[in-house]
Amino acid sequence: MKNPIRSMLVAASALLVAIACTDPTVAPKSSVSSANIFSEESSYKSFLAKIYAGLAVSGQQGPAGNGDISGLDEGFSQYMRLWWQMEELPTDEAAVSWNDGPIQELNTQIWSSSNSFLGSMYYRIYFQVAMANEFLRETTPEKLASRNVSAAGRAEIAKYRAEARFLRAYSYWHGLSLFGAIPLVKETDVIGKTPPPQATRAQLFDYVVSELNTIRGELPAMGAAEYGRVDQGAVSMLLAKLYLNAGVYTGAPKWAEALSEASKVIAGPYRLDANFRRLFSADNNTSPEIIFAIQQDGDKIQTWGGMTFLIHASVGASINAGDYGIDGGWWGIRTKPSLAALYPNPGPNSPDKRSSFFVYNGFSGSMTNLTDYTTGIGSPKFLNKTSSGASGKNSTFVDTDFPVFRLADAYLVYAEASLRGGGGSRATALGYINALRDRAYGNPSGQIADAQLTTAFILDERARELFWEGTRRTDLIRYGQFSTAGIWQWKGGVVGGKVTEAFRDLYPLPASELIANPNLKQNPGY
Repeated sequence: MKNPIRSMLVAASALLVAIACTDPTVAPKSSVSSANIFSEESSYKSFLAKIYAGLAVSGQQGPAGNGDISGLDEGFSQYMRLWWQMEELPTDEAAVSWNDGPIQELNTQIWSSSNSFLGSMYYRIYFQVAMANEFLRETTPEKLASRNVSAAGRAEIAKYRAEARFLRAYSYWHGLSLFGAIPLVKETDVIGKTPPPQATRAQLFDYVVSELNTIRGELPAMGAAEYGRVDQGAVSMLLAKLYLNAGVYTGAPKWAEALSEASKVIAGPYRLDANFRRLFSADNNTSPEIIFAIQQDGDKIQTWGGMTFLIHASVGASINAGDYGIDGGWWGIRTKPSLAALYPNPGPNSPDKRSSFFVYNGFSGSMTNLTDYTTGIGSPKFLNKTSSGASGKNSTFVDTDFPVFRLADAYLVYAEASLRGGGGSRATALGYINALRDRAYGNPSGQIADAQLTTAFILDERARELFWEGTRRTDLIRYGQFSTAGIWQWKGGVVGGKVTEAFRDLYPLPASELIANPNLKQNPGY
């Protein structure tokens, strides 16, 4: 199932694109011109593959060499790795023990506008946007006609355009969620004339929602796309996530819309995976639950970022690397005790099997030292082995895909949106939550009663179900628990934790970007 899109990603290496990151109106540059890039109709698919690959790899030579962006070690600058760190390290779910650059600022919520990890995330977003924009400029009906592209080719490329617009919208979602008001650059903008103006967060939100609704019918039906490519299920899931956080993004909640989009996903062909472990294993491409994933391949898609980072970095101390299908641990990320406290008797003997990932042997339990990997709790949720126990093809670079959207999240979105006034049925919401808990407990003993179904319970259940899947910062902000409320170890830079300033709910725009683009105004507080 993985081969078609993975072959696309490999083919994409022929497109040697690089971008001047401080100006997102500059088109990607290539070692070849548009005239010979598109001399064959297959080139369009390769260009699209490069946009997908931008989420998975860090450069053109992988695992290192000819990186897509500069300013940070190439392994650290991979898109998924940066996004994961932005969403997980400042929360109650994870911390990294390393001292590379200013990464400890992410653990403690004391970052500044010069933080190179934040800057690299910003530029990764615009690298993706620029590639999508260039693809759309080069695939207009006029351009295709001038190149005598066949009718069948034009029909196929029209679908590619919808995928490129989705991927652009996906990155803009990250931009508006992480940084707030940022430039909105489209394929119709004049290239290289003036620095782009700053859009409001509400304008970005409206644009992304409009784009997704426009392209929905141009994409394959739910479950009909090649694995690893987007379809209408991915559209509904991204819209559900946008609407769920609309109150944060625009000041106007959209609970009914979030519930509606989650309902569409739930009515689709996806099914809860009876084997929860498979969702995080090297054969998770076979799971009926995953709606969209960022693909990895130990032989063909090699990077020091992505899932290679997430699996290796979570292994160390008493954890046997071979049990996770890898050649060694990096002694990097582990979890804080506040996450484990959400489970009954957390660990291998917990009735909630979702906490079976936690490892206590060799770990202190309490994270008394941020830079000592053995303080905290080992939490290797992902592994480079299949659900049947076979190791991945390569013990250094992994086969495990990152599940961006899965059905369990749609259940949780429905339940929260319904409780917040979005309509639907409370009984249905309770049924969805208990379906997740039936799977977690292996029997109905984990089910909750109607009186226990509250928004506070949903926040905790999201952590239990989705920890380390890149959702926690967004969830905590929506609940008002990220900065001025909510305490966990090392928040605010002290071992016991403390509240931080409300402006920390947004990351700062990079200091270098403010110099390059005089149209930008820094987020308050920085």
